[in-house]
Amino acid sequence: MNYLAHIFLSGSDPQVRLGNFIGDAVKGAAYRGYPPAMRNGILLHRAIDAYTDTHPAVRSLLHGLKPRFGRYSGMLLDIYFDYLLASRFDVFSAVPLRRFARGFYLSMIRYRHRLPARIRRFMWHFIGTGRLGRYATEAGIRESLSIMVRVRNIDISVDEAMDYLAVHEEELQDVFFPFFAALQAYAAACLHELEQGSISPGGRTVGSARKDSLLP
Repeated sequence: MNYLAHIFLSGSDPQVRLGNFIGDAVKGAAYRGYPPAMRNGILLHRAIDAYTDTHPAVRSLLHGLKPRFGRYSGMLLDIYFDYLLASRFDVFSAVPLRRFARGFYLSMIRYRHRLPARIRRFMWHFIGTGRLGRYATEAGIRESLSIMVRVRNIDISVDEAMDYLAVHEEELQDVFFPFFAALQAYAAACLHELEQGSISPGGRTVGSARKDSLLP
């Protein structure tokens, strides 16, 4: 999942949301250096990624993407999923996307001293360009892909990626809606167990959340 989905799946606590947002930038046991709520967000990020990467519906979509996009298929599917979430945000949330995004930007500013250096370097650009809201439009997705190709030297054709979305958007939506509903339930269960301290030192959850190793 990409930025918007990770933030949205974090519940209402601003620090949990921030932890989930920075999850990719916090490696190994470094999560232990963060406040408890941010720590829970980082671990939730890892759980969401593990669930998503092994879900049969996601694997099926990746199978369709790989002949054209190879090793970048997962990255591309993450962006497509954020587009589907952002462009249909009212289906999933009573809070409009603009207000939701604004609240998150304010949290970034308030807790910027807690953010990893890599995140702080692009924070103001992320906020200033209204990045979360731009996932709701095809133009915004095209811009995001163009930035990734330019900055990260990703070897894909932006035009081809956008053409794929145009042709397969309905198919992607039909898979995304039930998958994301299941992921919401899973993330809520994981977060509850994290907050209750139900994750053992060995990293296994108990109860309704999936029993994967979440800790390094």
